[in-house]
Amino acid sequence: MGKRIISQRRGRGSPTYRANSHKYLPAAKYSSKDKTISVNGVVIDIKHDVGKNAPVALVKFENNDTQHMIASEGISVGKGVCIGVGSNFDYGNVLPVGDIPEGTPIFNIENVPGDGGKFVRSSGMSAIVSSHSGTTTVVKLPSKSFKTFNSFCRATIGVVAGGERKMKPFAKAGNKFHNRKARGKLYPTVSKTAMNAVDHKFGGDNKGVCTTTSRNAPPGAKVGSIAARRTGKKR
Repeated sequence: MGKRIISQRRGRGSPTYRANSHKYLPAAKYSSKDKTISVNGVVIDIKHDVGKNAPVALVKFENNDTQHMIASEGISVGKGVCIGVGSNFDYGNVLPVGDIPEGTPIFNIENVPGDGGKFVRSSGMSAIVSSHSGTTTVVKLPSKSFKTFNSFCRATIGVVAGGERKMKPFAKAGNKFHNRKARGKLYPTVSKTAMNAVDHKFGGDNKGVCTTTSRNAPPGAKVGSIAARRTGKKR
């Protein structure tokens, strides 16, 4: 009887490989309310979320509602934040992309108006408003590709904070271990040929094992050359 390789065991969802999502903060998204009116608030705290690589700002609004938002560079406790149509063009404020001037850096862009924000949410990232045309707005994403959004999709002005987090090295394997464990990632990772034969198809020096795999192989077992027509050096 066979044994599932490690990638298949991870997919089972056991606590060994499960992310500590119970420690995550609430979703840092725009509220589905107040899409057409301007609402003012104040940043009362800057938090670290183990489920994100960017800082999270806790904003308290005039109606005493609180909301978690992805922090922008330059934001601090006590700074005022405005959300909605008519907000001024200051970093940290949220406006529809159709109201933002061309050339402005933005992040946390909605894909569909009211979904809370889907694009450009990683630390240090920002997109650029490229052009406006009727009810659509073209935005240049960090990947250098251009994407067209509905002009009523909201976005935050500025650059996501925490862009220099990778400047500080992990220095120790323990620090990297805890960083990966918070996300439910496997660490350390080794070459599959360095594993034992019981752990992977290529383990145990890979002696006499075919490196091609059927296109219909189950998830986890589909490793190596997928449905290769030929292998080896072409002569």
